[in-house]
Amino acid sequence: MKIYIEPIGKLINEFSKLPGVGAKTAQRFAYKVVNMTNEEANAFADAIINVKKNVKYCKICGNFSENEVCDICERRSNSTICVVKEPKDVIAIEKLNEFNGVYHVLHGTISPLDGIGPNDINVKSLLARISAGGVEEVIMATNPDVEGEATAMYITNLVKPLGIKVTRLAHGIPIGTDIEYADEVSLARAFVDRKTL
Repeated sequence: MKIYIEPIGKLINEFSKLPGVGAKTAQRFAYKVVNMTNEEANAFADAIINVKKNVKYCKICGNFSENEVCDICERRSNSTICVVKEPKDVIAIEKLNEFNGVYHVLHGTISPLDGIGPNDINVKSLLARISAGGVEEVIMATNPDVEGEATAMYITNLVKPLGIKVTRLAHGIPIGTDIEYADEVSLARAFVDRKTL
């Protein structure tokens, strides 16, 4: 016996594919959509289609952008580059209003257990940016977990011989915490107390 009629079951299945969404939450989301007005449902669907059609990666830093080059890369000096794992980390740092440099999004971290090596993340374009000149400091802002630390050390070993200052966020962020979930005070303190590697 089917528990849900096919359209609702299909929607629940799609919602359950989202990270952090379990079966009950997916069910609540699906019922919410069923109870939306046609206008609300169309606006929701349009937002999904719009984001898929119009959001791309900045060709310089790898952050989300509507244009070839994101607003941050367009208007800020590239003398300081903050290296992060994912675009959502850029948002967490931008909320602080403490950092005036540019970013470089790796889109992952080195994780041999998961089969992710240095060639599987966005490292080559970082080195190309540094080689182009003008970079004085690279801030390693990867998560303070095993993969984030390994990635930070790998990149540090590539960048330091180029004569560039490399710093790491201070550990005001608890070990094992993703940057996006760190409270603003800890994240701000980590930026202020960053240290040279």
